[in-house]
Amino acid sequence: MNLRDLVYGLYSRRVERRLDVAQGPKHIGVILDGNRRWAKAAGGTPAEGHRAGADKIAEMLGWCEETGVEVVTLWLLSTDNLDREPSQLVPLLGIIEDAVRELAANGNWRVHHVGTMDLLPAQTQSVLKEAEQATHHAQGILVNVAVGYGGRQEIADAVRSLLHEHAGRGTSIEDLAEILDVEHIAEHLYTRGQPDPDLVIRTSGEQRLSGFMLWQSAHSEYYFCEVFWPAFRKVDFLRALRDYAARHRRYGA
Repeated sequence: MNLRDLVYGLYSRRVERRLDVAQGPKHIGVILDGNRRWAKAAGGTPAEGHRAGADKIAEMLGWCEETGVEVVTLWLLSTDNLDREPSQLVPLLGIIEDAVRELAANGNWRVHHVGTMDLLPAQTQSVLKEAEQATHHAQGILVNVAVGYGGRQEIADAVRSLLHEHAGRGTSIEDLAEILDVEHIAEHLYTRGQPDPDLVIRTSGEQRLSGFMLWQSAHSEYYFCEVFWPAFRKVDFLRALRDYAARHRRYGA
């Protein structure tokens, strides 16, 4: 162990000792950004960056288990990403499929897909469905894998689902307009029944949501981290939790 690793370990333990887990977030959303830039800086290929990013996921979920986090939403592929050239998209989808299989193989995490399934290739759909079925009774962290996900698309899908439901009941548009409130739409989101994210972390230094959980993050706290996702360390995670615990959440009051 070199001096840098020793100092890092000591600092990480210091931050962890001072962290009040009881004040920590229960649902964390993570925008896993910077895989390609990490690979470029290291002289590697985009696929190598995405693979390194995928390998980081289980490690981060382990930190979540240690700190009492109950739900984690991982943005792995946006609807915009689906427009990439096949030479980029196909390897990325393969890496995501492998990552989802590995999450399911853990046996302790419950995997749930959030996104528009119909936009994805049949193979990817199959992997996501199998992971959900295989982990349905798992008692550990609920891991939402956002694949083919877009915040605007989610809201549009929720409204469409709501309209179909009420059409099946024979509710007129006029009657629906009279009773419609935010809870009706929330019941049709991809994350229905789940708590909204308390904290949203984005790596790579970008300070925007890019459409991530637009509805659910109305009262979320945001933490923007400079490091690229494959280089995200436990101390970076603990700093995010420490920053969150220091904030006074007022929910608009």
